[in-house]
Amino acid sequence: MSWQHVLFYKPYGVLSQFTDRHETSHPTLKDYIQIPDVYPVGRLDRDSEGLLLLSNHGGLQHRLCEPKFGHARTYWVQVERIPDDDAIQQLQRGVTIRNYRTRSAQVRLLSDPPQLPLRVPPIRFRKRVPTAWLEMTLQEGRNRQVRRMTAAVGFPVLRLVRVAIATLTLNNLQPGQWRYLTPAEIAQLSGLTNLTQL
Repeated sequence: MSWQHVLFYKPYGVLSQFTDRHETSHPTLKDYIQIPDVYPVGRLDRDSEGLLLLSNHGGLQHRLCEPKFGHARTYWVQVERIPDDDAIQQLQRGVTIRNYRTRSAQVRLLSDPPQLPLRVPPIRFRKRVPTAWLEMTLQEGRNRQVRRMTAAVGFPVLRLVRVAIATLTLNNLQPGQWRYLTPAEIAQLSGLTNLTQL
């Protein structure tokens, strides 16, 4: 079998699936990617943006999504107000959300907003409420975890962009664009996951 691995910059509002099972009229992956038999490796919520890996390799799906393997996922997260050191440390240590304690995470306050394409539609703007950007790297990926973590320490998410999965990054992809993994990226992923045939 020929393995296929695709990186996609999922725009805001797009479902991380090829069919809209609930007929919500939201765009799906089918509107952007016409490659048969590839499936998302993990998910991004409809209201999140950024890097999505698609593949037809079930073993890769398992290695990157199973929490016991602990592969990193990095997000740039715009939140309401400016998190203080205490909030950052709580996120780093892990917080309790829905009776679950998150694993420790790498979290830092970005000194400048990251260079990202404008979101469509734009986030709401409030003159009297400052915003800040965090870089968060998690070793797990539970449903809406980043949003629930920042909300738990009092800083709701305004915008959420995944910029890396393991060794893969957005690089120069723009929202709605996709490309195949390069041989070098496949080799890195193979070494990381101990999967010899990718």
